Amino acid sequence: MTNRDPGVASPAATAVQTAKVTSLPPAGTQPSESAQLQLSVVMPCLNESLTLGGCIEQARAAMARLGIEGEVVVADNGSTDGSQAIAEALGARVVPIEQRGYGSALRGGIAGARGRYVVMADSDGSYDFSQLGDFVSKLDEGYDLVMGNRFLGGIRPGAMPPLHRYLGNPVLSWLGRLFFKCPVGDTQCGLRGFRKEAIEKLDLQSLGMEFASEMVVKSTLFRLRIAEIPTVLSPDGRDRPPHLRSWRDGWRHLRFLLLYSPRWLFLYPGITVFILGLAIFAWLLPGPRAIGRVTFDIHTLLFGATAILAGFQSINFAVFSRIFATTEGLLPEDEMLQRFYRYVNLEVGLIVGAALVLAGAGMWVFGLSYWQSYHFGPLDPEKTLRIVIPGLVSLTLGIQIILSSFFLSLLGMGRK
Repeated sequence: MTNRDPGVASPAATAVQTAKVTSLPPAGTQPSESAQLQLSVVMPCLNESLTLGGCIEQARAAMARLGIEGEVVVADNGSTDGSQAIAEALGARVVPIEQRGYGSALRGGIAGARGRYVVMADSDGSYDFSQLGDFVSKLDEGYDLVMGNRFLGGIRPGAMPPLHRYLGNPVLSWLGRLFFKCPVGDTQCGLRGFRKEAIEKLDLQSLGMEFASEMVVKSTLFRLRIAEIPTVLSPDGRDRPPHLRSWRDGWRHLRFLLLYSPRWLFLYPGITVFILGLAIFAWLLPGPRAIGRVTFDIHTLLFGATAILAGFQSINFAVFSRIFATTEGLLPEDEMLQRFYRYVNLEVGLIVGAALVLAGAGMWVFGLSYWQSYHFGPLDPEKTLRIVIPGLVSLTLGIQIILSSFFLSLLGMGRK
């Protein structure tokens, strides 16, 4: 979630105005489509004519200095300022991407890359492409994903707005560690390298800025080897506002993290609400309770009953979501889920659900007989609702369990 100050020119942006094509190693002939190179540098591009040339020259110069056989791939997302011509003139290969979006551009660029390794970075002049060797060295050591960390390497004045530096990026990175145990301190860093084959197996789907989070999260969940190295962030060299929108794209990142973590979205809140409801229920079922001058009675008992039902439904959603995500390959297999299926099947669910339905029906019959003892006349609500509410909770939970058991069996058939 990086926004830059367009009024400050970066070193890469300044270089584009003075560097000559002849200052780079000759571009030479393009390798054949079937040839695999060692490295592809992928740059997403949407109207980056002021900075793109400097980035390409810097990347090609770094590869020449390191003796790396590689290419620069510009994933163009519909530029109208001549960025494509600049890229081709400097020996880069342009891959046109019709579908708009940061994730769309990178997915297309990565798919079109011919390198065994890929290093991706923005083409706005904010990242130092001369650092390519550090990423390649880590990949040669056997790591699948090498992340840059701007907080370790340094953020130059004007390179990142305070909102992103002190709130957006730290919070999103912290949530990545909390939800998924990502071993990364800067999940939003746009400079990163990876093995193309390993990342393609993750089947990344995001179209927008949340692509950055998806790559790190799925790499962690599927147990890829991840390393992190310090990188420096400079102010970009654009003369226009950045494409990133702080609150919109921040929400997209947060939404992705929540949707990809059924435990934190459904399970943990559901368990908390369910236990809280049970505690209120057990406390108030025998009779009213007073704390100081405040008395809690059947009205609070009804809220406790609602919390039990809502919490159980949230737990159900957690199980449904996890099974669906695993079946579709969005999340890896879960040992806890395997054990759940081993002990909880359709028959067990039907037995438990039927028992709760019968218990609830029995409480309602008891309530009816209690009413009959009053000759179907007026009743004391405090006594009557302490019979009716437990019956209602038991009956509703039983029906939920029966229906959920059938649905889980259906999902289980898909897994088999």
